[in-house]
Amino acid sequence: FMAWSPKRDLIALANRAGEVNRLANFQRVWSLPPNENTGKEVTALAWRPDGKILAFGLTDTKRIILCDVEKPESLHSFSVDSSITYMHWMEVTEESSVLTSFYNAEDESNLLLPKLPALPKNYSTTAKIFSEEKSDEIMKLLGDVRLNALVLGGSCGFIEIYAYGMFKIATVTGVAGSCRGLCLSSDLKSLSVITEIRDSSDSEAEITYFQASKLDTSLLSSYLPEVTRMARKFTHISTLLQYIKLSLTCMCEAWEEILMQMDSRLTKFVQEKNTTTSVQDEFMQLLLWGKASLELQALLMNQLTVKGLKKLGQSIESSYSSIQKLVISHLQSGSEALLYHLSELKGMALWKQKYESLGLDASGIEEAITAVGSFILKANELLQVIDSSMKNFKAFFRWLYVAMLRMSEDHVLPELNKMTQKDITFVADFLTEHFNEAPELYNRKGKYFNVERVGQYLKDEDDDLVSPPNTEGNQWFNFLKHSTHLKESPLLFPYYPEKSLHFVKRQMEGVIDQCLQKPADVIGKSVHQAFCMSLYKTSQSEDSTPQLFKLPFLWNDKTSNIHYVLFTMLEDSISKIHILRRHTDTSRSVSNGILAVEFGNFLGNSINESSDSRCYSCLDAHFYDDETVSVVLKESMEQEGKERVLAQLPLSSIYTDEDQDREFIWDSTKRLDEQSGEIPTRTVILENQWRVLENMKAQYVSVNGIRKVSCVVST
Repeated sequence: FMAWSPKRDLIALANRAGEVNRLANFQRVWSLPPNENTGKEVTALAWRPDGKILAFGLTDTKRIILCDVEKPESLHSFSVDSSITYMHWMEVTEESSVLTSFYNAEDESNLLLPKLPALPKNYSTTAKIFSEEKSDEIMKLLGDVRLNALVLGGSCGFIEIYAYGMFKIATVTGVAGSCRGLCLSSDLKSLSVITEIRDSSDSEAEITYFQASKLDTSLLSSYLPEVTRMARKFTHISTLLQYIKLSLTCMCEAWEEILMQMDSRLTKFVQEKNTTTSVQDEFMQLLLWGKASLELQALLMNQLTVKGLKKLGQSIESSYSSIQKLVISHLQSGSEALLYHLSELKGMALWKQKYESLGLDASGIEEAITAVGSFILKANELLQVIDSSMKNFKAFFRWLYVAMLRMSEDHVLPELNKMTQKDITFVADFLTEHFNEAPELYNRKGKYFNVERVGQYLKDEDDDLVSPPNTEGNQWFNFLKHSTHLKESPLLFPYYPEKSLHFVKRQMEGVIDQCLQKPADVIGKSVHQAFCMSLYKTSQSEDSTPQLFKLPFLWNDKTSNIHYVLFTMLEDSISKIHILRRHTDTSRSVSNGILAVEFGNFLGNSINESSDSRCYSCLDAHFYDDETVSVVLKESMEQEGKERVLAQLPLSSIYTDEDQDREFIWDSTKRLDEQSGEIPTRTVILENQWRVLENMKAQYVSVNGIRKVSCVVST
């Protein structure tokens, strides 16, 4: 696959190995090798109309990746239900006063919300896209305020439209077959699709019909300002979800395995010791009498060591404080911004005459707001746990450090020696609460202790917390328990004391996804088929017909639009180009003209004049601009040194006399190839707009008329 950038001399190429390359002046600028996060089989490419983002679809992982034009870095990716066979990314050019005022207005969220803090750089690559202080990556993803839409076509009639390439705005149903080409008009009024339908009733060969169907998507165009506004909101929301996810990833990385040392050492101690005294009592005795049993002494002096204790204390402090920073500055600001956008969305949903027909549903958004609230509560709970853990560990380590220095008969500094009654009570409480053995925990986690309480919130494998916070005697909890009215109140966010942070986050993502899904279904159901026709059957042999479809929409002027479908059809063993021209004028009357084009002998080869004048088969064709088609031709004569030719075919030379192209009377009951005899054929002898491609088995061409460049790939 190859695609020219709409704005610069850049071409994106994808090969069988799953590499995506970006070339400029045919120097490779970057290459993105396949990896397990993306996938291996690239099946479609598309540039965003402003040329800043390249999208590609992968079959094996069924993912769509949005990649930055400057560096091979995935900015956003999402999964789809089907393998993608075609992609088209278009920009809406429709103008209206409402839209212009919306495009020019400052996005209020920038004025009201603090800027999201950049994620720290010292964590893994996942956090890269939000880490550069300079660039506001979110705005980069949104790009221009103008609405643009990425249309995906896949197997089994799968068609989806994504606003800004990120938010699913329509799931189109009712198209049969797998998609071979699509195009959404720039006023969003119609979507054209070519599909391949396999009919398996015939056991010998699978028969394939091609259909060009035109779908009416007028709901999108009539509610364009609302769709744009909604899409911007949804894009903000999905970016924020990604931000929260990455902040959590950073938190998990900040939590180090060394923090588990205390738990594992104590567990080992329980397994090896001979006495019946519990670990808790051993430590209590040390605290009260300053004497330790020999076994405890061995554990502390030989395994933990004074040096080890210091290191553990420092690790806990640095790790906890970085997690704390991430929660306060990133998780909380991300979730507050999320609350803001969801509340705005709810306001939009309540404006029923504008947004109801697009499927925005206030009650679903209400649930999403509640879920974000629960997530914020959980993050606050984590902060409290970190806070108390830091205090406890500090006091405990300080006491233990002095006790160990005494055991080794080292000199203890007088300022360390002072322990007030309050400190002793504090350490005693910590020992009572955290050092009790839990045999049932051993079966679940392979350890008897859970001294370290922060990791359980960040571990992804568990939904339930090992040691949930103690809510006994909490006045607010008791008040809620006994108040019947408050239990069901929509003003209170539900709180899940038993669950981990990951669990609450997953729940929040699920609910938000659910409420973002609805508009796509509603808008998708409004799309109906306006017109459909069968083109032809493909032949059974693999390579006889290159299947070729191009569907650009070309505007002549504001009053009418012309839509071409280019395809090749085999006729008498020559692959001819057929140009189907649909002309819609202001009165919405549609005229379908179809022409077949064949190429006469223009190379001037000394072949027998009496022989057939048709000498060329068409391998690939592309619209170069509104008036010209670029074609790759191959000589069809069976002779040595067959040349391949790149030629420019002006449409003016085909559509000479307007009345002629109306001659063909379309019989909709038959396929087009069954009535190919009646299709008017133009034989074109090209004057000088061609060039022989020497020593090259040219097969595909990709052109960019705006930049006046083309690229030919040879087999």
